[in-house]
Amino acid sequence: MEPAVHVRGKVALVTGAAKGIGAACATLLAEQGAAVLVADVDAVAGREVAGRIAAAGGRAEFLSLDVTREADWVRAIDTALARFGGLDVLVNNAGIAIVRTLLETTLDEWRRVHAVNVEGVFLGTKHAVEVMRPGGRCGRGGSIVNLSSVGGMIGAEGLSAYCSTKGAVRLFTKSVAIECGRARWGIRVNSVHPGNTDTPMFRQELEDMRAKGAVASVEEAMQFYMDMQVLPEIGQPRDIATMVLYLASDAARFVTGAEFVVDGGLTAQ
Repeated sequence: MEPAVHVRGKVALVTGAAKGIGAACATLLAEQGAAVLVADVDAVAGREVAGRIAAAGGRAEFLSLDVTREADWVRAIDTALARFGGLDVLVNNAGIAIVRTLLETTLDEWRRVHAVNVEGVFLGTKHAVEVMRPGGRCGRGGSIVNLSSVGGMIGAEGLSAYCSTKGAVRLFTKSVAIECGRARWGIRVNSVHPGNTDTPMFRQELEDMRAKGAVASVEEAMQFYMDMQVLPEIGQPRDIATMVLYLASDAARFVTGAEFVVDGGLTAQ
């Protein structure tokens, strides 16, 4: 019998889980049987997500986590083990973007985007692998899913800092997958590459385009992104979460070091 696409009995930690794709991932993983740590810097929204999951019968707790702080990651891993008895799934979803041309981008802005989008993924992956590997405090292997972007595969005007980080996540994922696989640690590491997805960050990008005068309205900005795709709709966070669920589950037991594009055909052209 083939493994089913569920995560019953697993423990998952999702970063950036207070809204958008992260919230959808936490919710779907909980619906499919995982105990979930809803991790974010936004305590109000994060607690609301965890509360909704619990009210629907799932197991979830909010965890305050700044992904750029190593001490926060140590505490997060400790919490997963203390509250739920282990860690089987890490979803490195937390990320930020700034819409700036190269000449507009300051060094501080560049460093901030890289700190969250790259260093946060590095820290989370490192500490998760340490506890998941044989001899670690959990030691039963696991799945790490890193959220990259189509911006990690193709360039985008005004998003040089963001695309730089997402390209880094793409190849970091492959390198760690090779290390874990060669070591026979039972840890799979994959990346997911969303296209245009209706999240608060995407909506802010639309507003930034309007504010800069690149388009006359948010509706025009939305149409600009729609015209990039093959499918005639903007992706929803649940679309991305469904791919994350597959990679977190035992159905993906033979999948590692791979990249999964969920973009409505944007990069097919």
